[in-house]
Amino acid sequence: MAISDSPETVGITGTSTSPLTDSDLTHTLRRRPGAATTVPRDVADSGSKTDEDDSTLNDLVRDSGSEDSVTAKICEPGDNVRIGGSEASMDSVNAVQDNKGLGENDRGGDRSAVKFAYRPSVPAHRRVKESPLSSDAIFRQSHAGLFNLCIVVLVAVNSRLIIENLMKYGWLIKTGFWFSSRSLRDWPLLMCCLTLPIFPLAAFVVEKLALQKSISEPAVVSLHMIITTTSILYPVLVILRCDSAVLSGVTLMLFACIVWLKLVSYVHTNYDMRALGKSTEKGDAVPSSSNTDIPQNISLKSLAYFMVAPTLCYQTSYPRTACVRKGWVFRQLVKLIIFTGLMGFIVEQYINPIVKNSQHPLKGNLLYAIERVLKLSVPNLYVWLCMFYCFFHLWLNILAELLCFGDREFYKDWWNAKTVEEYWRMWNMPVHKWMVRHIYFPCLRHGVPKGVAIVIAFLVSAVFHELCIAVPCHMFKLWAFIGIMLQVPLVLITNYLQDKFRNSMVGNMIFWFIFCILGQPMCLLLYYHDLMNRKGKAE
Repeated sequence: MAISDSPETVGITGTSTSPLTDSDLTHTLRRRPGAATTVPRDVADSGSKTDEDDSTLNDLVRDSGSEDSVTAKICEPGDNVRIGGSEASMDSVNAVQDNKGLGENDRGGDRSAVKFAYRPSVPAHRRVKESPLSSDAIFRQSHAGLFNLCIVVLVAVNSRLIIENLMKYGWLIKTGFWFSSRSLRDWPLLMCCLTLPIFPLAAFVVEKLALQKSISEPAVVSLHMIITTTSILYPVLVILRCDSAVLSGVTLMLFACIVWLKLVSYVHTNYDMRALGKSTEKGDAVPSSSNTDIPQNISLKSLAYFMVAPTLCYQTSYPRTACVRKGWVFRQLVKLIIFTGLMGFIVEQYINPIVKNSQHPLKGNLLYAIERVLKLSVPNLYVWLCMFYCFFHLWLNILAELLCFGDREFYKDWWNAKTVEEYWRMWNMPVHKWMVRHIYFPCLRHGVPKGVAIVIAFLVSAVFHELCIAVPCHMFKLWAFIGIMLQVPLVLITNYLQDKFRNSMVGNMIFWFIFCILGQPMCLLLYYHDLMNRKGKAE
């Protein structure tokens, strides 16, 4: 006899393999004094015990549709009982008994009848079952409790490490971490950032002239190439001519790259709308629903909204929300401040001491370099996760809420990526959509093979990664460029391993090891030591 998987239901079933037959069990139950079975009024007619009551008892004893064949449970008030395929509350059964004049002794007889059904001769094992943690059943189980345990252990271990670090090294965060007198020397970068809106205005003027057909299409393309190229070279020259802080230079380069990507999308989208309009007029193209709902007009308001919206893909209208949730925005801002402070704490208290006490990973002892990389991997991973949460979740959602921007799919579940290719498709959706819309599919439409189009997309990404890191550091070692281009063979390798093992866990573990445990700490050490060597030579 087995205990039922669902504690709410009561049923006693038997099969032909049982030494005790159904008729014998039913007969035995009937011979017990006070073993009468009562049911609710909606299941059986009121009155004294009849043949229908006997059949109901027989249904209670035998349920041939059960998977476990034999299941039983002693009912208590508040439980549900299953009688002849109908489910009723045990309290309602008791109420019916009271209406019929049946007291506690009679109900006790019912319980004893069910209790008597636990016979030693009834088999307890009826079918093949896997253990919950076996390889075939592990993914069919809920692991919420284990996840909670991991969270508790993670918080406890890291709290101990923080306390131990503070007791051993003290408070390492300097007073000038957030702001210092040197920050005042970065005013040229601030002025450069404030003048970046000039380039979208110039692109708007060109598009207006193109819409009025005041200039030819080749002239439009040439002017846009000049505007977009200047928008990225101008900040680069300002950073290289000023001895600015690395953080200030990275911030300016990020703004400049965003402006460049938005300008390319703005220009490319308007060019495509003009081309579709000309094809429609000639009858060469049939306008689809996705094309006809886009008005071919140039609006400064739509451009201004696009330049501040959390997207890199231009369109004249976007999905909008109804209102701004001020309380929600305030809570997200509080989270943003907390997690930004946590990032600063980890960088100053953990990463900086580890990097300063390390050697160049390509010039020192190999085992020592491996030890430094592994020691740096955990705090670096924490900072990277905090950065992702602060920017892609908190900041972009705050911006979207303030602008009533509806499409807030800024990332997907990249943490479940089984290959490197899946990671790059899911972790940064604004850039991914831009790449697909303005690089990948245009290449395919011009006859470029799929593999070459992927390489071109990674090449564009590698160039901008190198600009955002090398320019603020005032050195071009191409570590970021090489790191991004190495993603192409990693895509092939992880795809092969995924096809070979056919296991999502293997691919996901390989992704986490390559990307976060090995790749990022190595790049950090390489850039830090090259930067220190450059400063040492300059002094």
